[in-house]
Amino acid sequence: MVEKIAGHSLLEKVSFGNGQLKSRVVMAPMTRGFSPNGVPDEKVAQYYRRRAENGVGLIITEGTAIDHPSAVAGETIPLFYGEDALKGWANVVAQVHEAGGKIIPQLWHVGAARKAGSLPNIDSPPVSPSGITLKGKKIDQIKVLTEEDIHDLVDAYAKAAKSAKEVGFDGIELHGAHGYLIDQFFWELTNKRTDQYGGDLQERSTFAAEVVKACRQSVGPDFPIVFRYSQWKGTDYKAKLANNSKELETILLPLVEAGVDIFHCSTRRIWEPEFVDEHPTYNLAAWTKKITQKPTIAVGSIGINRAYLSSEDNAQITIEKNLKIVDEKINAGEYDYVAIGRALLADPEWVTKLKDGALDQVKIYTKEAEGTLY
Repeated sequence: MVEKIAGHSLLEKVSFGNGQLKSRVVMAPMTRGFSPNGVPDEKVAQYYRRRAENGVGLIITEGTAIDHPSAVAGETIPLFYGEDALKGWANVVAQVHEAGGKIIPQLWHVGAARKAGSLPNIDSPPVSPSGITLKGKKIDQIKVLTEEDIHDLVDAYAKAAKSAKEVGFDGIELHGAHGYLIDQFFWELTNKRTDQYGGDLQERSTFAAEVVKACRQSVGPDFPIVFRYSQWKGTDYKAKLANNSKELETILLPLVEAGVDIFHCSTRRIWEPEFVDEHPTYNLAAWTKKITQKPTIAVGSIGINRAYLSSEDNAQITIEKNLKIVDEKINAGEYDYVAIGRALLADPEWVTKLKDGALDQVKIYTKEAEGTLY
């Protein structure tokens, strides 16, 4: 049993937009691939509802494809366009709201992470800023985006944001992390453009800022826009967009000006500091809040008993220790919300068990959880 857990800051109500969440716990976006032909069905709706019923304050859906032929790879990745898909999402929203939760879709384009010939649109090539893979190799199979292509993509994001509001979602999240399309513009390895979308760090942030601005114009001033970003990539855990807080400021402040309300700061381990020479303990979410004065979501191996993809420090990692860190950091004002991923994938009652002091009864995450939808 975990003592005095009822007073944990994760269980506090907290504002979100013009409303309120029943807890600071955010369900992190996790690709599931259980939407036949891109349409989320009743099983998907019940999957999200179960988390809302058990204390999750905000659900961020798995990545959903914006209306672009090479946005994603796979016929079971949910779409965020078309009558059938949006009708399916409307049911998801209704189920989550009925359970007392709030939900936002993650709007996604994978860019060069998509392989040529992938379903559902096998004739549509992958696209990217400079035709460069996430390993830094230029290949002919990846189409270099023209300025007209870029404008079309910005419009596609804005269209998806508008659809989210019309369907009844509580906001949106833009996926600008992990080496996907928006991140490919940020990253020097994958962006070698010589126009206004490439160059120095500020210029490489132009595409992201244009996407945010267009989404803001499409949804109005009171619809929350969350922006997820990361230093690390799926192909390079040591990658960095910013080497210090000044460089991070160069990336983030244009996004604030464009209309971001909340930053979702993706790290693999929440307890690891960023820019340690400048501050010994601030993680990416703490730095982001300090720079932008905007609320932040922290994330990274919080609800599991081992570090993500690591063995060297497994012995030191416990849920209880992570929860103590989170409580201290929230109370210190370093971040506002905490995203839980794999722990909620394995056990939809994770927050309820946290509240009850019954974390010893949680269903432990294993890779097998990724093959089920419960």
